[in-house]
Amino acid sequence: MSTATRRPTLAVWKFASCDGCQLTLLDCEDELLAIADAVEVAYFLEATRATVEGPYDLSLVEGSVTTPADAERIRSVRAASRRLVTIGACATAGGIQALRNFADVEEYLGIVYATPSYIETLSTSTPIAAHVPVDFELRGCPIDRGQLLEVVNAFLNGRAPEIRAHSVCVECKARGNVCVTVAHGTACLGPITHAGCGALCPSYHRGCYGCFGPSESADPRALGDELRRRGTDDVDLVRMLRTFNAAADAFRAESTRLERAPR
Repeated sequence: MSTATRRPTLAVWKFASCDGCQLTLLDCEDELLAIADAVEVAYFLEATRATVEGPYDLSLVEGSVTTPADAERIRSVRAASRRLVTIGACATAGGIQALRNFADVEEYLGIVYATPSYIETLSTSTPIAAHVPVDFELRGCPIDRGQLLEVVNAFLNGRAPEIRAHSVCVECKARGNVCVTVAHGTACLGPITHAGCGALCPSYHRGCYGCFGPSESADPRALGDELRRRGTDDVDLVRMLRTFNAAADAFRAESTRLERAPR
């Protein structure tokens, strides 16, 4: 087939993750049919065992690096990919499994496994960007389908993705939500969390859990001071910051500071 008629190739890779972000792509349904017409899905084991050898025009990578084997494998994926986009909190920030970064992994292995020596793992869970260059990071746990389609469309058409970078608070205002913190005193990470969910939790009168990670101008310390004034203690603040994006720089730094602060 000539290069003029060749469809661009798409590969989807899994590292340490729950598969939720890959399922978001599969859940696109009608849009996925259009993608399949526009590109050749060359590697996507969540969807099919049939594979095509690289190189690939676009690779989507879900999951964090938690084993020596995966640290090696991601370098091979990067070498075979013209563009590499990480999708989801695991790939962009280490995921909830990055709670190991704050603990003694050897102690956990000894508690959980009868023969810990059989387990080959790293002491940390790290994002893909800690190991190889990444062309774009798509946040979320899981990612938003509309944002995913925009990213795929953008990279296959040689343009930059148009993904909003403001906080969840802007999405709350756009939906006409009453602020759950101001009105009800509910602890909420919306002011420091990257947009993308459509303010899902606050729309149901729940505080934001930070699924999309810290926004570009996040100030967790200032938010913590305000939440503390409204009755949230340091232990709860640490728990709020250590969920889906525990190892994201802004969340990690503030939760560590709070943990080490004198009581």
